[in-house]
Amino acid sequence: MSTPSTAPILSAALATDVPRLVHDSGADTAPGVIVVHSRTTLGTTLVVHLAGEIDHFSAAPLQALLASAADDGFTGLVLDTERVTFADSGFLAVLDWWARHGRRLRLANRSRAVKRLLHAAAAATQHPAQADALTAAATS
Repeated sequence: MSTPSTAPILSAALATDVPRLVHDSGADTAPGVIVVHSRTTLGTTLVVHLAGEIDHFSAAPLQALLASAADDGFTGLVLDTERVTFADSGFLAVLDWWARHGRRLRLANRSRAVKRLLHAAAAATQHPAQADALTAAATS
């Protein structure tokens, strides 16, 4: 139960002016962290085990690693994403960049976050009725 009161919570001597806060939309502006857990090679195929979060910011070092591998002659890529806890369009951009240049790509041990992202991306290219079904399945 509450009772209305007009008395200030703090006395005027203790109260300080606090600047107004800009409304926070709730978006996390901190960059994600992706870790290359391990890296091996099989001929011209690079095998990378990832862990953590892949977003716009953390995808840049991954992109640099893959660009270096491409420069070194690697034409195949296996990404183990079992330990990836979050992935967004930054990850899709890296995958698209690798495949767009005629290189082979395989995602192994897809984490729940990666599966959800791939389903959402597939849904965006499907018929609207199919997209709704895929999106519902990806989020359940």
